[in-house]
Amino acid sequence: MTPGEPASDLQADVEAVRRLSVVPTILDVVCQMTGMGFAAVARVTDERWIACSVRDDISFGLEPGMELAIETTICNEMREHRGPVVIDSVADDEVYANHPTPARYGFQSYISMPISMPDGSFFGTLCAIDPKPKNVKTPEVMGSIKLFAELIAFHLHADQRLSAVEAELTDERAVAHLREQFIAVLGHDLRNPLASVRAGVDLIRRRPERALELVEQIDQSASRMTGLIDNILDFARGRLGGGLMLTINRADPVEPMLSQVIQELQVGHPEREVSVELSLSQPVECDHVRISQLLSNLLANALTHGAADKPIRVQAVAGGRVFELSVANSGRPIPPEALGSLFQPFFRASVTPSKEGLGLGLYIASEIARAHGGTLTVSSTPAETRFTFRMPLSI
Repeated sequence: MTPGEPASDLQADVEAVRRLSVVPTILDVVCQMTGMGFAAVARVTDERWIACSVRDDISFGLEPGMELAIETTICNEMREHRGPVVIDSVADDEVYANHPTPARYGFQSYISMPISMPDGSFFGTLCAIDPKPKNVKTPEVMGSIKLFAELIAFHLHADQRLSAVEAELTDERAVAHLREQFIAVLGHDLRNPLASVRAGVDLIRRRPERALELVEQIDQSASRMTGLIDNILDFARGRLGGGLMLTINRADPVEPMLSQVIQELQVGHPEREVSVELSLSQPVECDHVRISQLLSNLLANALTHGAADKPIRVQAVAGGRVFELSVANSGRPIPPEALGSLFQPFFRASVTPSKEGLGLGLYIASEIARAHGGTLTVSSTPAETRFTFRMPLSI
C-alpha cells in the first residue's frame, strides 16, 4: 500500500464519495451482513486504485486517500469484465486458490461489486475482505451488495448533476454581473465623447465661423469612441468568441513596429520621457498588429498612472527561445488587493478613480498574451510598477 494524494483529475471523484453521508452507513451494513471486518468504496481506473471511504475493523491499514497498486488487486480484473467477484474461501476456490492477491493481502473471503454510472462508465468498486472464510456467495448477500453499489452510483450521479447545476448558476450570475458592468460602464464612457461631438455640432450650427476650431475637438471625440468600440469588439471576441484570432507575421522584424508604437504615444505626451531598450537577437513570429496593441495598452497605462516626473522604461528582449516585453513606471504602487483583479474586464483600480476608460485595456492585453501562448504579469512596489509579457519563440 502506498499513501498519497490522488491525482487532481481523480480528486473530485474521491471527494464526491466522501461527501455522500450514505456511504459509511452502507459500509457498516456490509460488514454486519457478511461478518467481514473490512469494507471500502474505491475509485478504480486502468492505472489507479484509490480508497475513497473505509470501514476497517481488522487493522488492514488502508485509509481514505491511500492507494493499492492496481496490478495487485482483483478489482483490476473485475474492471475489465464488469462482473462481481465473490469468494467464500480462497483456499477452496477453483479460480483464486493460487491467485497472488489473497496471499499478498492476507484474506480468505472477498467481495467486489462494480460501481457503474448511469451512462455505463466504470467508477470503481464496493468491496469487502476478511482473513477468515465467510459464507457470502448467496443470492441474498450478492443481491444486497449489488443494490448498495447501484445506490452509491445513483448518489454519485445526483451529486454530479447538482454540481453541474450549481456551476451553471454560478456562470449565469457571473454573466449577469458582467452584463451589468458592461452596460453601466459603456453607458458612462461612450456618452461622454458622444456628448462632446453633439455639443461641437450644435456650436458649429450657431457659430459657423468656429467650424475649423471645433473640428479637432470632434475628431478627437470620434477617435475616442472608435477606440472604445474596438475594445468592446475585442472583449466580445475574447470572452464570447473563443479567443482572439491571430495573423502571424514570420517575415518582418518586430523592432520597427515596437518603435512606431512608442513614437506615436510620445507625440501625444511630449512632456514625458520614455526610455527604450530593444535587444532582439532572434526573430519573433507574432501578430504584429496585436503586439502593437498590447504595447500601446501597457504604455498608455504607464503614461496615465505613472509619476509624471519620472521616465517610463520600455524593454524588449528576444533570446533563449523567449520574447519578453516589459513596460515599467514609477509612482504609487498598485494596492495589493487590486493586483489580482487588474486583468479582469471593466476593472479600474481605485487609486485613480477619475481616469476615463472602459477598464478593458489590461484585459485585452492579457488576452493577446494568452492567444500567443504567453503570459502577462505585473509586479508593483514603491520603486516601480512593471508589466511583463513573455512568449515562447518557435526556434
